[in-house]
Amino acid sequence: MNLLNNAVIETPYPENEAILDYAPGSEARRKLKEALTELAAKRIEIPLIIGGQRITTDDMGQVVMPHDHGHVLADYHKASAREVRQAIDAALDARKTWQSMRWEERCAIFLKAAELLAQTYRYLINAGSMLSTSKNVFQAEIDAACELIDFLRFNVFFAEQIYREQPRSAPGTWNYVQHRPLEGFVFAVTPFNFTAIAGNLPTAPAIMGNSVVWKPASTSVYTPYLFMQILEEAGLPAGVINFIPGSGRTVGDICLKDRHLAGVHFTGSTAVFQQMWQTIGEHIETYTSYPRIVGETGGKDFVFVHRSADIQQVVTALVRGAFEYQGQKCSAASRAYVPRSLWKEIKAGLEREIGSLKIGAPQDFQNFVNAVIDRQAFAAITGFIDYASQSSSAEIIIGGGSDDRVGYFIEPTVIYTEDPHFKTMVEEIFGPVLTVYVYEDDAYRETLELCDRSSKYALTGAIFSRDRAAISLAMTALEHAAGNFYINDKPTGAVVGQQPFGGGRASGTNDKAGFYTNLLRWVSPRTVKETFIPATSTGYPFMEEE
Repeated sequence: MNLLNNAVIETPYPENEAILDYAPGSEARRKLKEALTELAAKRIEIPLIIGGQRITTDDMGQVVMPHDHGHVLADYHKASAREVRQAIDAALDARKTWQSMRWEERCAIFLKAAELLAQTYRYLINAGSMLSTSKNVFQAEIDAACELIDFLRFNVFFAEQIYREQPRSAPGTWNYVQHRPLEGFVFAVTPFNFTAIAGNLPTAPAIMGNSVVWKPASTSVYTPYLFMQILEEAGLPAGVINFIPGSGRTVGDICLKDRHLAGVHFTGSTAVFQQMWQTIGEHIETYTSYPRIVGETGGKDFVFVHRSADIQQVVTALVRGAFEYQGQKCSAASRAYVPRSLWKEIKAGLEREIGSLKIGAPQDFQNFVNAVIDRQAFAAITGFIDYASQSSSAEIIIGGGSDDRVGYFIEPTVIYTEDPHFKTMVEEIFGPVLTVYVYEDDAYRETLELCDRSSKYALTGAIFSRDRAAISLAMTALEHAAGNFYINDKPTGAVVGQQPFGGGRASGTNDKAGFYTNLLRWVSPRTVKETFIPATSTGYPFMEEE
């Protein structure tokens, strides 16, 4: 390691991965359908991967198709306390060798993984995402393939930018900054809803020279396991990333209390993140160094409509923003503020568009809406719908139906309320439910302020208007209401390298996945000053006699 390399290395300039359309008759469509058939026909076993070794345990879980919950795709092993400690030890053992590897050699591994995803395993990982998390083909393509590829390529480029940026030096001295990996291991806790996020959370710290203990969501083990195998094929050394599915309590309690914890990279619920932060705070005096805490959590994302807005653009944004991937996006449109003058036409448009959507298994490419992730999510989401149906303060105007006999299917649902603080206007649902509040046209400014005050979250939001003054007012009034703010576009679909993603308030630390600011969290800078001819006299000129 640390071999002499007399070159100033530049990484390949990243371009966003092109999205395939899977049109009828295309080669991509044929290959994806073959992959779907292949994966659906077999039941695999998913081990832990610790220090490069496949580890099995006596505690097992199952991966089922959410749209056909009787169909088991995989059996996965769960980590016990013993395996969690083994994973921590493996990460610490791998750390010295990994951080001593030249940065461009580390980066080459992740660039190769990106190429393997793009060329060799694209259809396999998309099919795995479709079957194991119930995504339609487009949602799988933009996530499991394109966004994950983008994260790998752009993060390598951002790493080079970080290493390249250096301080100035005065005459006779040389100043530079070393961006050291953190001292310890990084604990990556990933969600079910995006394979790209599941892949980014462990690899972003690893690109910067850290070793990682990775706990994937119990409802999304399948594609993370596929990606872990891709990383190994790309040349990732054993122990750099340790893959340990298991219960949050078992894995989290041990990792968060270990004195070598150097950082947490998390995406998930606000409540879990706050509990993790509290645990770290309670043990702050025990750590080797203060752990870096990076988290992206919940959202209560809004679409705010001005009376000048184009009605069809609004309708399209609401349907796509609220109901793509069944609303199981932290950025999904969940509340809308609509002026009374436009409401009749917008309502009619929603009825027309939602009425045309097909619901079913993702293997049928005509289905826009698929199943929610599991029984627990199904119960929670239908609980909100039931609450609205029984309330005198709200009315279900579209959808509201559900069926969990074969799969966890919930109809796209629109709730109308005249109470801007109604439960479904302020609480995160994480499902295909949109609540609409209609305001008087002349109360635009006041309703903007209401939107800002109504939620503890601040992740994404959108303004629709053709009036520049109205847009400017919204930008100011909603300055802290969203970390990702959209003008005349839906509040979902942030692209790596184009819209760095993250929010504040109860939505997270806003360290912006898909930007160099996130990677800065995984290094600890050391400033080095070299003086070529050191001083030899203690005195200064001002001390001399007149």
